Amino acid sequence: MTLDRARQLLKVQADFGGFYNGNSAKLILSEVQREHGQDAVDQLIRDLELDRIFGFEPGTRFEGGLAMGK
Repeated sequence: MTLDRARQLLKVQADFGGFYNGNSAKLILSEVQREHGQDAVDQLIRDLELDRIFGFEPGTRFEGGLAMGK
């Protein structure tokens, strides 16, 4: 998945907010983590304000749709 596509998908999830959309965002960030690394995940969290919307903090690792902590 390209970073542009991930940004588009995450924007949709962020616009809806809520628990289930947070789970979808975790899955997207897991794929970004695997393909592009932690720096890309952290940048998306900051750019899309996912910390405010879903409580994801920069530095959090995402694997298999789970937030694994820092």
